[in-house]
Amino acid sequence: MSDLDPNSNSQSNSLTRRAFGTAVGATAAAAAVGLPATTASAAPAHEQPFRAARGRHSRRPNILFILGDDLGWADLSSYGSPDIRTPNLDRLGRQGVRFTDAYAGSATCSPTRFSLYTGRYPGRTKGGLAEPIADRSVGLDPTHPTLASLLRGAGYATALIGKWHCGYLPDYSPTKSGWDEFFGNFGGALEYYSKLGLGGEYDLYEGDAEYKDLRYYTRILTERASEYVQRDRDRETPWLLNLNFTTPHWPWIAEGDTAESAEIVRKIKEGGLGGLFHADGGSVAKYKEMVEDLDRSVGEVLKALKQSGQEEDTLVFFASDNGGERFSYQWPLSGNKSSLQEGGIRVPAVLRWPARIDPGQVSDLPLFSPDWTASLLELGGARPDPAYPLDGVSLAGYLLRGERPKERDLFWRVRGERALRRGEWKYYRGRSGADQLFNLAQDQREQADRAAAEPELLAELRAAWERTDAGLLPYPKAS
Repeated sequence: MSDLDPNSNSQSNSLTRRAFGTAVGATAAAAAVGLPATTASAAPAHEQPFRAARGRHSRRPNILFILGDDLGWADLSSYGSPDIRTPNLDRLGRQGVRFTDAYAGSATCSPTRFSLYTGRYPGRTKGGLAEPIADRSVGLDPTHPTLASLLRGAGYATALIGKWHCGYLPDYSPTKSGWDEFFGNFGGALEYYSKLGLGGEYDLYEGDAEYKDLRYYTRILTERASEYVQRDRDRETPWLLNLNFTTPHWPWIAEGDTAESAEIVRKIKEGGLGGLFHADGGSVAKYKEMVEDLDRSVGEVLKALKQSGQEEDTLVFFASDNGGERFSYQWPLSGNKSSLQEGGIRVPAVLRWPARIDPGQVSDLPLFSPDWTASLLELGGARPDPAYPLDGVSLAGYLLRGERPKERDLFWRVRGERALRRGEWKYYRGRSGADQLFNLAQDQREQADRAAAEPELLAELRAAWERTDAGLLPYPKAS
């Protein structure tokens, strides 16, 4: 019987290097990830190093893949936030596995989404070179295979609810790239009540048609997602739902902030992007309110999933699309969104699949967005298109059988910065142009530059980065 037997039920892996949840308790566990002992909630005592639950079997899973928007690595209480409370996401992690070394595919919104949907580096495609997409000139080519199109070809129903940010109509749309259904916004941001986007355009659609609803956006997405997972359907047909919240991306508006919404709308109509960017607004308190609302919204969708009777056979994954922004809590990481320092690309990530994954686990396996593409394709019984080879590595063997993947490089490139992680070492070149080398096991904050002490390793990692870069599309020259 195969690991994914359509007629049976349930999961898998090996020990991580760090000692989480041992008898030493939360203090030792916090130290193991470089967190201060006072941040005990970042490594709860109930967590054990990840081990695969071998020998279980199940049908192919439904897949609920949830993205937060600009949520920082330590913005969840389970990752160390001292003020924000996220009981639903913390519970989701306790019911499965929490990843400490998970990364986005890039440092901004649309390139990461390209990397997730294609399973490839953003620089493989023209649309992925925009960091992020801000106009209608580029997008995800409808002829390129995607996570959705490949799973749909393997018998999945597919839907995307929320932020697309991989191109605009008429040329680009989720429904042109493998999703059966789309409800959400095309652009990178929108005002939460009016639904005005970056250029002052109305940006809420069902399929390719405008959909009028002037309620708070997070509520609308939560309702839509809850309806989708509870829908009466043939249980023999698995489904993929990409649920992409815009929370807690700017503008900094919580539900009920209608006066602030009106002021932002006035500024958008007067001058476009400046109003939506909300540079004169927001606060740590408002950000906390938005993240906690995101947590409640995820909780509502998970409750609907449980009520549908599909919880056992649904793989739920939650992460952020990149590092945190202005009001994020990133400690102990340096940098934030747009940077290839750890704070710009390391993200919170939790996975639950009751049929196959034991609860209360933590993993320090380094991984990034394209790995989830490869993993979900394998778990869903879909084959990648050989004409578009994946850059991600499937983690199915790790999750189901305890096969820790061979050490490989994680690669990132954005304009003016480069980074590569191999094991515990990270090569980084920022906008200063200086090559730096950090041992992340000892220095997650990237302050102790080991370049002078390890010149051969630095040269090796730099050469590895440059070999990968040589196979990608060049950035267009600035006009």
